[in-house]
Amino acid sequence: MENTMVETLSDYEIERGKPMPSENHGIIQANLIFELQLNYRKQYRISSEVSLRLDGWSSTPDIRISYKMKADFRRDRTQITEPPLGVIEIVSPSQSVQDQYNKAVQYFEAGVKSVWLVIPPIQAIVVYASPDDYETFDAGMLTDKVLTISISVDKVFETEEEAA
Repeated sequence: MENTMVETLSDYEIERGKPMPSENHGIIQANLIFELQLNYRKQYRISSEVSLRLDGWSSTPDIRISYKMKADFRRDRTQITEPPLGVIEIVSPSQSVQDQYNKAVQYFEAGVKSVWLVIPPIQAIVVYASPDDYETFDAGMLTDKVLTISISVDKVFETEEEAA
């Protein structure tokens, strides 16, 4: 008799089309948003978990970087159809880097200008200006030349112990 394991997807995974975030994912996402808001709040609108519908393709990036715009709290949208300037995806344990790279290519095809892939186990961030033009940062300052953003990689992967 063969043992077959059936994976059940949560409502979160079905709705967003991506794995449930882990603890490290949440820490890194919060650190990224803090660093981006701290330094670029006046220049960009930084938001998390916003569903995009781009050229018939749906995705929910971990972080979206858009032009600065006024929030309209009276009229909310559940899907954004305009491509953001940049997106940040944090690779979850159940995702492959290849899958995330393929998603990055789709973002570029839909008009996104910059894509970051954050790889927690090796504490690295790959910043793509196009599918063939990228830089990898694992310490010091990360610089996104397309969006003219610079943040500390060390602060993104900072642990509570280091922060104290």
